[in-house]
Amino acid sequence: MGLRINDTAPDFTAETTQGEIHFHDWIGGSYAVLFSHPKNFTPVCTTELGYMAGLAPEFAKRNAKIIGISVDPVENHDKWKADIKTATGHEVDYPLIGDRDLKVAKLYDMLPAEAGDTSEGRTPADNATVRSVFVIGPDKKVKMTLTYPMTTGRNFDEILRAIDSIQLTAKHQVATPAQWKQGEDVIITAAVSDEDANQRFGGFERVLPYLRKTKQPSA
Repeated sequence: MGLRINDTAPDFTAETTQGEIHFHDWIGGSYAVLFSHPKNFTPVCTTELGYMAGLAPEFAKRNAKIIGISVDPVENHDKWKADIKTATGHEVDYPLIGDRDLKVAKLYDMLPAEAGDTSEGRTPADNATVRSVFVIGPDKKVKMTLTYPMTTGRNFDEILRAIDSIQLTAKHQVATPAQWKQGEDVIITAAVSDEDANQRFGGFERVLPYLRKTKQPSA
């Protein structure tokens, strides 16, 4: 059974480039972005890890921690980090999980149980499904998942946009429309009456009987 939104993210203990972590303890009271890679020294993933390193300050502003995982031993990650800096100009200083026994990939339903228990001899194509992003909340619940093919680099600016929406809608009874960006109008949820909407948001525009828009609430 795959992980669904609002499922509890599976906890695990793993070796990383920053030492052993207990995942839920590592998340603490923050949001977390876990993003996976099928193999070290692969070209698309090299660009992704570097771009993510460049965005690290933006995630930190949102109280969101970054952690990567690749189906290879930690010692290989350290060698890969040098290539990532050469290719992108960014130093990877967030942790990278070593998943040599495929435990985490299976736990998060990115590989089937029959995939074996070692990364040795496996090619990127064998691990092609290990291309997911999981956004996890401070409550350790899965807030969002995305899975990309190996040949399509991920859009991490979209992850930031989604976190902005997730955090905003967790605080206020609003939703965000298609293509929404920080600061733009939002949708008032059906649970809020017209009277309450006027009191909370200072007014709204009724676009359709079931669609009311208002200015984005302040934090």
